[in-house]
This record gives sequence, C-alpha cells and structure tokens, in this order.
Amino acid sequence: MTNSPEQTINQPTHQTNSKLPSANLARRLAALVYDAFLLFAITLAYGLLLLLIKVIFNGTQGLEEVQPGPILQWIITAGLLVTLAGYYFICWRKQGQTLGMKSWRLRLQQPDGSLATPEQCIKRSIMATLSLGLFGIGYLWCLIAPAKATLHDIYSGTEVVLLPPTKK
Repeated sequence: MTNSPEQTINQPTHQTNSKLPSANLARRLAALVYDAFLLFAITLAYGLLLLLIKVIFNGTQGLEEVQPGPILQWIITAGLLVTLAGYYFICWRKQGQTLGMKSWRLRLQQPDGSLATPEQCIKRSIMATLSLGLFGIGYLWCLIAPAKATLHDIYSGTEVVLLPPTKK
C-alpha cells in the first residue's frame, strides 16, 4: 500500500515516545536573526522585480519622478508581506525548518511530530509577525508558559522543538 504525497508529508518524522524538548527563547531569536539576513535578500530581490516592472512600463526617463499612488503602494506592501510569509510557509511545509532553524537545530511541528498544515503555517506567519511587532510580547510569552510556547505556537497549535545533534 503506497501513501499519497500529502500523507507522506504529514507523517511523524520523530518517534513520539521520545518527546523532543521545546526550543528556548535564545535559540528561537538566534534562528530569527539568521533568517533576517535571508529575508533581507528576498526583499532586495522583490525590490529589483518592482524596479524592472517600472522600467518596462515607464522606461528609464524620469525614473525617480514616477511615484505610485496610495492604492498601488498598499498592493506593493501587501505583496512584500506575502512574499516574506511565503518563505516561511514553503520552508515549514517542506521540512519544518527555515535556514536559521536548521542552523540552530530547531523544527516546527505539530504535537504528534508531523509537519504543520497549511492553515497552521498561515496562522503562525500572521501571529508571529504581530508577536514581534508588539515589542516581542508573543515571543516573551515562552518565558512564563510552562511548555516554553510562544503565543503563535499556542494560536497555531504547533511547537518548535530542539533536535538532537547529528553525528558526523
């Protein structure tokens, strides 16, 4: 009997009887700093794409004089936010880790060890942005919560666990 790709993705990758420890705040923030460098590069690529579109439609004459209207500015900002959230969505759905999370041996998963669902990834992206934007209160929550869970962990029904070191 073969599994569909969706079933294979959501199967637990770790034994559930050996519960992995929750990630602490320091490791989470270190992974976030690593990811910030990659998000900066993604932002630059997004800006380059917008510049190319602007040049295609308006040419190079008076390039700095043409300013988008307020509606177009909102669309551009929304596009950037979707692009940045898309990085996390793809990484979390593919293997449960971003580049920063891999470096710090962290993994996003459901309590049973399976990968987060698309809905959980979207909820987590939105709530994590709000958690960070509100002076990091959502992240600091893990200092008082018994399971070291942040507010976006609780809201999305996911957990970030510390993976054991790999043997070389």
